[in-house]
Amino acid sequence: MARTGGRSLWFAVPIGALCLAVVIGLGWFAAPLVPGVVGFVGDALRFGSEQNVDPEPTTPPAQSVTAEEDVDIDCRALYPNDLWGEVLWSPDALLSQSADAPATAVEGLTDVLSPDVAVTCAWRSEGGTLTTSLSGVGEDAVTVADAALRGQGFACETDESSLTCVRTSGDQVETHTIRDGVWLVSVETSWHPEDYAARVAAQVWG
Repeated sequence: MARTGGRSLWFAVPIGALCLAVVIGLGWFAAPLVPGVVGFVGDALRFGSEQNVDPEPTTPPAQSVTAEEDVDIDCRALYPNDLWGEVLWSPDALLSQSADAPATAVEGLTDVLSPDVAVTCAWRSEGGTLTTSLSGVGEDAVTVADAALRGQGFACETDESSLTCVRTSGDQVETHTIRDGVWLVSVETSWHPEDYAARVAAQVWG
């Protein structure tokens, strides 16, 4: 075979051997790091998957509120996965969790019902605010709240053991649901995820 002019085997062979030795050396030094890199990538992918799919709580929050033993309830437990993701990823969304009293605009209602607040979730975003509180209340709460809320212009539906009242005032929607000794209050101001209060109530009572 004809050899290309200007190339010297005496020069090319040693250089090629040297390059091969360098590659083999780098591979030898890097070999101990391979398991760690593989593990890191696997953990990152697994962690990301776990964060994207949060499990639903096994016990509805309403049952935890009425249980005899003390059970901590956090805001995550109040929201189904789809609503949690929708609210959490809203622009500039911030969540504050506390045991503050329900943020109702009905004066004196909180004093009359004397709620045992399990959790209050206050969201703020560039679209407005959302505040939801879950509390335990007395057996007469449905009767007391029904009269008080209707007197303040709420539209209410009731049966023997539950009450749901809603009032829209300007850009604010306030929703109360009382059932089986549990009081759920949601106040939406300028920020209205679709069927927000109904979706939270469905999660709370299961």
